[in-house]
Amino acid sequence: MMLFSATLYLASTWLLVDAGIAKETVTTCVDNVVHRLSCDLESVISVETSLYGRKDNVTCNEGKSPDEVSNTNCSLVGVANVVKERCNGKKVCELSTDVFGRSDPCGATAKYLQTTYTCLPAFHRVICEHSLSDLSCDQGQVIVVHGADYGRRDQTTCLYGRPANQIQNTACSSPTSTVAESCQGKNSCIIKASNSVFGDPCVGTYKYLEVAYHCQLTSIKQNDYVLANFTIKCKVSFFITIWHFSLSLVLATACLPMVSVAVTEKATTCDDSDNIQHLSCDNGVISVQSALYGRADRQICSEGKSPKQLANTQCSQDGAVGIIKNRCDGKRVCEFNTGDVRSSDPCVGIAKYLETNYTCLPANRLVTCEHSNSHLYCDYGQVIFVYGADYGRRDRTTCSYRRPASRTENVYCSNPTNIVAQTCNGKNSCTIRAHNSVFGDPCRGTFKYLEVAYTCQYL
Repeated sequence: MMLFSATLYLASTWLLVDAGIAKETVTTCVDNVVHRLSCDLESVISVETSLYGRKDNVTCNEGKSPDEVSNTNCSLVGVANVVKERCNGKKVCELSTDVFGRSDPCGATAKYLQTTYTCLPAFHRVICEHSLSDLSCDQGQVIVVHGADYGRRDQTTCLYGRPANQIQNTACSSPTSTVAESCQGKNSCIIKASNSVFGDPCVGTYKYLEVAYHCQLTSIKQNDYVLANFTIKCKVSFFITIWHFSLSLVLATACLPMVSVAVTEKATTCDDSDNIQHLSCDNGVISVQSALYGRADRQICSEGKSPKQLANTQCSQDGAVGIIKNRCDGKRVCEFNTGDVRSSDPCVGIAKYLETNYTCLPANRLVTCEHSNSHLYCDYGQVIFVYGADYGRRDRTTCSYRRPASRTENVYCSNPTNIVAQTCNGKNSCTIRAHNSVFGDPCRGTFKYLEVAYTCQYL
């Protein structure tokens, strides 16, 4: 009886949490000015409503005459659908009223664009062109795709080693239903980020696929699923504490932290020195678990390959995981290509690929500009454990304020360093200077910064 009550409570708690997702509203008063929607952490945009016109005489009325705000029944038809198509499933979405064309629902009225949206918990994947997207859910769950886009909408994603002319066009990303058609309702799904699958929205531009999805329970009764998970994961804490605490407190303290489990991500990139592998964490930092450079089956990256090129499925280069761990552990985003991993050819004549499995670990992340001090500290009774650190520069925006362009242009000079770990591991607090005298100078003339990812562990 207690377990049944616990099941009902937990199920209703989840429903309440889901129903309590906060709504955001963005209002832009001027035509063709950026209208920006965004979600933090592991969530994506879900547009509820969007209005271009006017529904009251108070919003955006500054400097307007009474005649300009009197019509409060003015709205352009189809606005919500346009905004949904452009923004659903994205973490950040920017647009302006020019996406609606020249239609004017009320010519003499001062109009505004107002969008209400929620941030839905979701997995967000970025897959560089010629790589494979591996969408997967736990047993008993299926994929629900929020949205997908193929193309390019910034100059910072999937740029490693690419010439400037291949990343300049940032207005070529197009929504696609192909991912939903291929993956919706399945427990797992592999789809290739390629022009052969999605078409080519911008010839000559190096593209990427963005996918947002969540995992939904199948026909298994939700109460049964909750009960199974409750009894397996929480029963020890439940029976120890039931005599002293209310059920709600037990669930809050014993069960809810267990919901946050590190999920293993997979990135697969077909072998080509120009193809980019992109690892990223929305919340936390990368921890590489395993990596394969070679071939383990005949299906992956088989397009256009002869049977002879796919025959050896026992092909792998030693040391691939160490190379990627050195480059990526402790970062939120890490890009590289297969040429950076390839130290030898483990199977001549075989078409190879790079497959990396990683998790996103909760961590404190510090960025300290050159000549400043980085302060790492933990609560009483805890000590520092450094996941990773890099000194140099890998983008043009970090630590760039009032710096000349010549000192932020080199974005390929960031080097992993174990100095922070050697200095700080096992201490309750630690201060280290971001300076060439400590880390050496990986790129003379470039203004650098120190990136550190660490966690606090109990003694």
